[in-house]
Amino acid sequence: MSSTSLNRTALYQAHLDLGAKMVDFGGWEMPISYGSQIEEHHAVRAKAGMFDVSHMLNVDVQGADAYSFLRKLIANDVAKITGTPGKALYSCMLNEQAGIVDDLIVYFFTETEWRVVVNAGTAEKDIAWMNKQAAGLNVTITPRRDLSMVAVQGPKAREIVWSVRPQWKEKTEPLTPFVAALLENNTLVARTGYTGEDGFEIVLPSEDVVAFWKDLSAAGVQACGLGARDTLRLEAGMNLYGQDMDETIQPYQAGLAWTVSLKDESRDFVGRSVLETAPVRNAFLGIKLLERGVMRAHMKVRSAAGEGEISSGTMSPTLGFSVGFVRMPEGAQAGENVEVEIRGKWVPAVLTKLPFVRNGKALVE
Repeated sequence: MSSTSLNRTALYQAHLDLGAKMVDFGGWEMPISYGSQIEEHHAVRAKAGMFDVSHMLNVDVQGADAYSFLRKLIANDVAKITGTPGKALYSCMLNEQAGIVDDLIVYFFTETEWRVVVNAGTAEKDIAWMNKQAAGLNVTITPRRDLSMVAVQGPKAREIVWSVRPQWKEKTEPLTPFVAALLENNTLVARTGYTGEDGFEIVLPSEDVVAFWKDLSAAGVQACGLGARDTLRLEAGMNLYGQDMDETIQPYQAGLAWTVSLKDESRDFVGRSVLETAPVRNAFLGIKLLERGVMRAHMKVRSAAGEGEISSGTMSPTLGFSVGFVRMPEGAQAGENVEVEIRGKWVPAVLTKLPFVRNGKALVE
């Protein structure tokens, strides 16, 4: 812990050396930008950008009961990824009321060896929750604070990673999206991300991360902060925990029905009974502002079907207009005209499908 009581990643000094503006994010002192947030955003869409995501926590889940434990712990079914070492699954971890404790990624290695990656601001809460659910089971839950994580994202990201770590290419070139390769020296290279672009998320020992970061920088990869990460993920239609969902929100309220698996009727995961007997549903859509202005979280939206609320909103650097996510009454659909209250004025907008941008291409005009 620093004197300011904020946690710092192993790349803290590297961020300062690049002129980063640092902010408190979930108890961690993290870069918001290194100069121009817009330039960082465009670098990821056009070439490659890198993000320090070491504040997120890698958690090893091991033991004879690991498989059955994870089938109980999360709403999606890890049975979908067994048999393919390195295969990843996105899911929500729910409480008994089916509210979202956290959203996370699970990696399968063997029936007794898994890894879960959880959000920074919820990490301690998540570990406590996982340990509670593991009571009486042959499961070991090990937070891996000895590891750091760097996301390299953009159309040129993978080839630049191979240029600085050619020894990784053989095992990582065949990877398909949402599959990872375990390499030597506790290194994991996953074809995942949070930007709507291709690339890698690389987990490696903290003592190795500074050299890797500096090599990427020397190869022309733009360092990117949390500001660009937020505009990129919003364009890509990806939820942010604590903003688009939390413990009071069920998956069906956040456009996450696809992360809930009810197929195996014998699988009694936490929160399942509420999702089956008392589900809360609403439409979760994109929204595009039709006049000048910027939408932000918690702004009211009105329509013929009733009122809604924006959960995330920003000015889209790729599209040049303001976009956001909106929670609307059931039945609301893309294409409907609505209005957003901005500073006491009702501004015209239209509901859209998500995402707004994928692989550098605009999907909403």
